[in-house]
Amino acid sequence: MRKSSTGHDWVHTEEASTGVELRDGDHVAVIGGGPAGTFFSYFFLDMAERAGLEVSVDIYESRDFSGVGPAACNMCGGIISESLVQHLATEGIILPSTVVQRGIDSYVLHMDVGSVRLETPLHEMRIGAVHRASGPRDLEKPTWESFDGFLLSLACKRGARLVRERVTGFDIRDGVPGIQTKSSEYKEYNLIVIATGVNSRILERCRELLSDYNPPRTTGTYICEYRLGAGVITESLGNSMHVFLQKIPGLEFAAIIPKGDYASVCLLGDRIDADMVQSFLNSPEVRGCMPNDWRPDDRSCRCSPLINIGGSPRPFGDRIVFIGDAGVSRLYKDGIGAAYRTAKAAASTAVFQGVSARDFERHYLPLCRELKKDNGIGKLVFTFTKRIKGIGIFRRAIYHMIEGEQGMAGKSRRMSMVMWDLFSGSAPYREILLRTFHPAFLVRLFWHTIHSIMYTSKHG
Repeated sequence: MRKSSTGHDWVHTEEASTGVELRDGDHVAVIGGGPAGTFFSYFFLDMAERAGLEVSVDIYESRDFSGVGPAACNMCGGIISESLVQHLATEGIILPSTVVQRGIDSYVLHMDVGSVRLETPLHEMRIGAVHRASGPRDLEKPTWESFDGFLLSLACKRGARLVRERVTGFDIRDGVPGIQTKSSEYKEYNLIVIATGVNSRILERCRELLSDYNPPRTTGTYICEYRLGAGVITESLGNSMHVFLQKIPGLEFAAIIPKGDYASVCLLGDRIDADMVQSFLNSPEVRGCMPNDWRPDDRSCRCSPLINIGGSPRPFGDRIVFIGDAGVSRLYKDGIGAAYRTAKAAASTAVFQGVSARDFERHYLPLCRELKKDNGIGKLVFTFTKRIKGIGIFRRAIYHMIEGEQGMAGKSRRMSMVMWDLFSGSAPYREILLRTFHPAFLVRLFWHTIHSIMYTSKHG
């Protein structure tokens, strides 16, 4: 009988497992030292210790997250949702002040009809803005700690071994997976955890080896950093994440995030190209919240990574499991939170159930399907948001509804809470959608829509 990470008894492994279990002395490889890989290593080693299982974990990560610029960065907007901050706190993982560049206490929603500030529903500063490396390319002296580097250090303190090499070969021989690096010989492992991003070539190799595995569907993003200085950012952007609902074809989401001396611009969409980026950066809404002497071309760093929007239908095989972006993530939001959830579920399955495809199908796949199902609801939510962006009457109604709610009690600010969770990724899309069917929400939206129609008829 093994114990769970919380100390409770689990079902006897002979009843719950297929017989492909990890045993004392086994070796586990984690390919990718970002959040998914480090969360898995941290929880796996903790659970293994509680279960009395002596195993080793090698984390293969060639990047040094203490560096600056793209070579050390995991290419992400760098927002840690309030729900993830809470989950990490319950695990005993407290993000230090050296990692969180700025606490986000509000959102500012920008539309052509005006800008409105959304306060934190419970008046708590719990959302963190972080850098995935130590900072952008032109950072002269690092003053902040990398979020990814912090997590990696936690995993190593727990007992994981960091292998600072890139995996160049991946194969399955006689049912046992193994990997190879440029400077080392081929090495077999009892379990290999794929925790890379969707841009990794390893996923294509996995498609060749595993007939049931298909890499996740992806879409484009654009991320760039502007070095403005902490004082200028406080004056221009404050502690708010600035979100834009603009009528730009193909643009699903756009935000400007303050971080220390830098402001991060993040765009998500189907057809992000140079023209879309320039259209966004030169829009009155963006220029209105940036310093007067700001120039869009004075970027410190920029990248255009792909992100997971589909999820793999079968993110596992015998002795292989895909987590985070390599498996399934949340649509557009809270990718780090999805990495946490998939990593912990995969670790629990590997320690307490087994590492065969059947074990992962029984105990890991349900969480992946839950995330994919919620992403389907998310697509409906974003489709609805896209329609709203195209109709001026609704944009004005939403603007005035949010504006009028700011003096109300937290739970009464229904549109504000919907927008807050939609922007931050703090709640499942299903929960966000259900809130929009509340009678009070619908009545208030209808009332503001009528007033918006009357205003448009009067003023043209």
